[in-house]
Amino acid sequence: MPPPSNAALLPGFDDYTGEANAVFRTCLDALSRPGKIYSLDLNSTAPDPLSPAAAAVLLALADFETTCWLDPVLAEKDDIRLFLQFHTGARLTDAANEADFAVIADVAAMPDSRAFKTGTPEFPDRSTTLILQVDELAATGLRFSGPGIDGETSFSCDPMPADFAEQLGENRSTFPCGVDLMFVTSNEIAALPRSVTLISEA
Repeated sequence: MPPPSNAALLPGFDDYTGEANAVFRTCLDALSRPGKIYSLDLNSTAPDPLSPAAAAVLLALADFETTCWLDPVLAEKDDIRLFLQFHTGARLTDAANEADFAVIADVAAMPDSRAFKTGTPEFPDRSTTLILQVDELAATGLRFSGPGIDGETSFSCDPMPADFAEQLGENRSTFPCGVDLMFVTSNEIAALPRSVTLISEA
């Protein structure tokens, strides 16, 4: 393996404690208010093509007790693997069904959500949180209902995972098991936890 480049040694957060706490709170807000788009005020860095926003979420949530899976676009970059191991201490795995967190850069080619940990009825929290790097988030498109939503809400992203509506339906059908999805752009975040119900594709 070649020696790490300067990209692998990027500092992550400028102010680790303050920024990590802010990102952590924003992640919790996003999960508790499905489909709502939140701004991320970041001064973070990450090796390409890992987005600074996706890296910030991992720096805030992952630690030495967690396991991370990277999609092929990210996993082939030694700088990214070294960066995440250095800053989070998380273990990296090539097995999607062992991951606590999964980061996906090629969203259109995202594996079926059933490839990841979905938890068990006794321990539904032992599931994977998927972090999807997208170009755009919008409060239009798919319509959802569920806990944390006042009536219904609209949400979509670009690009969209293949067979997204079908995957969402399958994910909801196994509740309380299932995966939680977080979507990040360069400066925004939104989430669709397993508790949401897709009520319309229009």
